[in-house]
Amino acid sequence: MDLRDGLGIKAVRVWLPERADTAHEAVADGRIDPEEQATAGIRQLPVSDLAAPEMAVRAARAALAAAGPDAPAPDLLIHAWIHHQGHDFWSPAHYVARELGAHHTLPVGIQQMCNGGAVGLELAAARLLADPGCRSALVTTADRFADEGFDRWRGDYGVWYGDAATAVVLHRPDGSPDELLLRSLATATIPEVEALHRGRDAFSPAPRWHSDRVDVRRTKKAFIEDTGLDVFYRRVHSVLPDIVLGALADAGLEPDDPRVTLIAFPRVGDKVLNETYYPGVAGLTKARNIRLGGDTGHLGAGDMAANFEEIRRRGLLDAGEIALVISAGGGFTFSCAAVEMQQ
Repeated sequence: MDLRDGLGIKAVRVWLPERADTAHEAVADGRIDPEEQATAGIRQLPVSDLAAPEMAVRAARAALAAAGPDAPAPDLLIHAWIHHQGHDFWSPAHYVARELGAHHTLPVGIQQMCNGGAVGLELAAARLLADPGCRSALVTTADRFADEGFDRWRGDYGVWYGDAATAVVLHRPDGSPDELLLRSLATATIPEVEALHRGRDAFSPAPRWHSDRVDVRRTKKAFIEDTGLDVFYRRVHSVLPDIVLGALADAGLEPDDPRVTLIAFPRVGDKVLNETYYPGVAGLTKARNIRLGGDTGHLGAGDMAANFEEIRRRGLLDAGEIALVISAGGGFTFSCAAVEMQQ
């Protein structure tokens, strides 16, 4: 996606609960095996007592406060999630807007699995570029993986799930300071492997019909037995270069541009990174791979925004340097954002 001269990220914030569940505790309690801990690269997972939309409101308030009193109120609010938002038949995006007092903002909900935050940014960018009346957009994500419906440690293979919310304030640059500049965003999809999260399960009339908790291992195991993983790896390793090189091209950058210094990935386990992501980007740029999220695990739809925030907060880029931030979600959809550190 060619963003012309880029869009300003006025502020990006992550809300994390104070409580965390450590991998050491999970092993001691028998909830994961020591072998799984060794391949995780995850030290702990944040655990929230708040519902996901309540967390989103807190992240949004922090981002709007950081944007400053002179920043325009968002004309568009996009909220993305992957898991239960607290009510069965309801719009969490409208709740976030109401709690923020954003009564003249258009709330939109996106449930596109773990790439929802990235797609939310893409849709927000498209609206900002197409509609002169849209001055600012707020993109939030939030997920809570409560034990009653999701086993955050054993519900999936190679992915451990933490509770968190993220918020990004996006706008057309106007000369005011920004934390980051979104230079480009490229997306590709491989729907032929959507059955990884469907398996052999029949379509059901209500949530959690097949098991009392979400069981991603069951569907992935069925897919692997029926299809194998070769087609998945082959397709992923073909689309990752497409989105990385596409994001660079749309930003007007060559792959060997020395300003491109980092590549960040979804907050999944080391085994998944080694088998799925690192091979797909090897040799494409001179940037170094960076592993983020050791103290959070996977944040549902929020990995891309959380990586933006951690790169900014930790000062991992100097002014003018660029990171490529990759996001992915079941279905599958993959996105790569090129973000530049501002002064």
